[in-house]
Amino acid sequence: MKRINFCAGPAILPPSVYKQAAEAVVDYKGLGLSLLEISHRTDWFDEIIHGARGLVADMMQLNDDYDVLFLTGGASSQFALVPFNLLPTNGTACYIDTGRWSDKAVKEAKLFGNVKVVASSAKEGYKHIPKNFELGTDCTYLHLTTNNTVSGTQMHQLPEVQAPIVADMSSDIFSKPMDGKDYGLIYAGAQKNVGAAGTTLVVIRKDLLGKVQRAIPTMLDYRTHIKHLSLFNTPPVFPIYCCYLTLQWVQAQGLETIAANNKAKADLIYNEIDRNGLFTGYTALADRSLMNATFVCTNPDLESTFLQTLEEAGCIGLKGHRSMGGFRASMYNAMDIAGVQVLVDVMQEFERKLG
Repeated sequence: MKRINFCAGPAILPPSVYKQAAEAVVDYKGLGLSLLEISHRTDWFDEIIHGARGLVADMMQLNDDYDVLFLTGGASSQFALVPFNLLPTNGTACYIDTGRWSDKAVKEAKLFGNVKVVASSAKEGYKHIPKNFELGTDCTYLHLTTNNTVSGTQMHQLPEVQAPIVADMSSDIFSKPMDGKDYGLIYAGAQKNVGAAGTTLVVIRKDLLGKVQRAIPTMLDYRTHIKHLSLFNTPPVFPIYCCYLTLQWVQAQGLETIAANNKAKADLIYNEIDRNGLFTGYTALADRSLMNATFVCTNPDLESTFLQTLEEAGCIGLKGHRSMGGFRASMYNAMDIAGVQVLVDVMQEFERKLG
């Protein structure tokens, strides 16, 4: 049975990436060597890492004020590395709390200095994006999570602030055109829209560094990785190669086209959620995520039956996060609209059977 992966991550990748990556594992470019065994100090890997960095810079419209890094530790490691590197002892880090991941980022930042949660939707179950807040003049940076995979909300417009914006874009990066110069720092786990799990993309404006008084261990200092072009230690070669291939695919598609496709997929599933009397959406309409559609059964007793129906149809990964329940359809860049149509067909058939 062909299965369709609606999991929040690791996510589906473009078919061309699977093919090229598989071939490279056996024999990379006819060298007689597997990609898994080539040294990161060779010209062969230089092409990969610098190619990937260049594609990011190009699609984010970056200038020389910025650097692009491929690191390890997942986006979760950046919850601590951001304040470790950016928050002075006399500074204040401002955070917008919009979900599980921003809450974790707040807890890590408090280990390094003063943290101010300027807005939160926690009391409302993270069903919306808070929009009215004040930073104050002492804000070193404003941290936000642009898309929330658990609750299914997305920040469709950046707040207008004077402080540098630090954004966790793990689940919606490269889902639409963007200007990276609107941010001070961007980080994203690769395993949704960038490539395979195992590496983390970090984009940073270099003038934000070197302003803290604390000693930073070498491996945890962004300046180390900038100086060594992400090659200070042995990098995750295969995940970075998958990123290189995926970024090539993204560039070939074009971010305008990808954005239009993502909007069409989201419209398809949300229209069915709103039409079908067996389901209801979880989040505020204005803040619905184009990446992760969350919904519940109007009759909770039907949820286990519907989940079994989905799995029988080959739709996997739709069970909602354990902290929320219900269902979550993750529709990242490489998911085609035909896959979403299968899900909609299952929802409609479920309605017919119970009607």
